[in-house]
Amino acid sequence: MLVKWNRMTSGMKSLRYTPQDLSTRLRWEELDQDYLRQLIGLAKIEDLAGAGLATRPERLGDVTTTLMPEGACGHARLVARESMVVCGLGLVAMTLQAYSSDCEFTASCCDGDSVRPGDVLGILQGDAGTMLQAERVLLNFLQHLSGVATETRFYVEALGDSPTALLDTRKTLPGYRVLQKYAFACGGGVNHRMGLFDRVMLKDNHLEVAGATGGKRLADAVALARKTCADLPIEVEVDRMDQIGPVLAAGADIILLDNFSTDELKVAVERIDGAACSEASGGIQLDALAALGQLGLDFISTGAPVHQSRWKDIGLDWG
Repeated sequence: MLVKWNRMTSGMKSLRYTPQDLSTRLRWEELDQDYLRQLIGLAKIEDLAGAGLATRPERLGDVTTTLMPEGACGHARLVARESMVVCGLGLVAMTLQAYSSDCEFTASCCDGDSVRPGDVLGILQGDAGTMLQAERVLLNFLQHLSGVATETRFYVEALGDSPTALLDTRKTLPGYRVLQKYAFACGGGVNHRMGLFDRVMLKDNHLEVAGATGGKRLADAVALARKTCADLPIEVEVDRMDQIGPVLAAGADIILLDNFSTDELKVAVERIDGAACSEASGGIQLDALAALGQLGLDFISTGAPVHQSRWKDIGLDWG
């Protein structure tokens, strides 16, 4: 039977940050458009100028498209070849613009929408040469990000009606973090910290370096973090049950329960008893989420929807 856990009845003390405060999702308008244009620019010069190679080719540009009729115009559809959650549509027009201003894109759906095989995601029209050159770059973005969004949706659905939220991690491809986290949000997940700047997160290695893996030293480390960074959430990773007491006493906002068994998580949640937000992490498997969602955890974090996702099949069909 699914446990409908309610913080209002759990005897919790007042929290600096509620689970709702920490449950944020990146929106497209929050992404830096100039940064995205730089990513597109890098992809473009990979294709046209051999960027990344120690020795650049003597002949640059798209040698195939130059063989096409000059001034030809085209009309093409982006078509889903399989079921998926769409993500990355905003990058299509930006990619076309990186090649020429003579193309336009009209989306037929929105990021986060579920589509079936044969559904049209949008229409491209304009200069045929531009579309031919930009085709692979725009499809690469769409196929990858739709894969992340789709895999995330599987994980969110596996939690069913549980109040526990699915969190992402910083296990992202360098340079593509904002896009992969945006795709995670489009799939229904919740974004964890964006980088090292927006949350204090004392993990096992930090505690080892500080000699603060237990007892008073652990409590002092958490208290120092809370005093020094009073404007930020304080999260502490624990991998033993005896660490929970000192971390709670020092006023941590979130306790990350790393690689706890299901039985241990149940005991840990009871011990925390709403005095801090709880997060389970470490080796989270899709088939375990239904059971984990019944334990009263606030969050379950996993990088799997990002680094284990599969690109989705999207075609660009002419005519």
